[in-house]
Amino acid sequence: MITVALADDEPLFTEGLAMILNAQPDMRVIWQAIDGADAIRQHQHERPDVLLCDIQMPGTNGLETVRQLVAEDTETRIVMLTTFETDEYVLTAIEHGAAGFLLKNTPPGELLAAIRTVHGGDAVISPGPTRKLFSTYRQVSQHANPHNADTTLADALTHREREVIELVAQGLSNQDICDQLFLSMPTVKTHIGNLMAKTHSRDRVQLALYALRAGIATLY
Repeated sequence: MITVALADDEPLFTEGLAMILNAQPDMRVIWQAIDGADAIRQHQHERPDVLLCDIQMPGTNGLETVRQLVAEDTETRIVMLTTFETDEYVLTAIEHGAAGFLLKNTPPGELLAAIRTVHGGDAVISPGPTRKLFSTYRQVSQHANPHNADTTLADALTHREREVIELVAQGLSNQDICDQLFLSMPTVKTHIGNLMAKTHSRDRVQLALYALRAGIATLY
């Protein structure tokens, strides 16, 4: 059973979301919080497997919530919820330790799949918003520190690793990468595992951020 918690200052949204999640045979919503402070308080009493957390909340927002929970060495996987495709705060939350992000209008089927993916130890990123979000991030990052690229790492990657990391940065799933590069699933997983080890990335979202900061991957 996947235990899920919700943090959002819109009660109607969380109530509707809770109904969808509780209708699943493998999920159960254990608490709902009205803001980050409430989420942190409830988390101290009962830690869920997955926390869906709104990024924009009054008082203690999603960024501060992630920062505090990660500082407590929580094992809860935190997924940020946002209304905007270009919400730059989401990327800061990911760098602080969030396992990815979803738009609030994500279809229910995709949301459920994302929760299961995160619970399985992977990260969730949505291709469309990811391209816009990461493009904005890269422009800001390079403007702030244009010499931040790790060219040594870029030169050390094999041709196939460069292909894989670019597709990861574009938000493609492992299956999509298999289909596009005509590779088997074990091969793709091995490449991604090697890339994470080389870049010291916690998950595929941080791997994508690393690729963009270093100029290894480009988005179209």
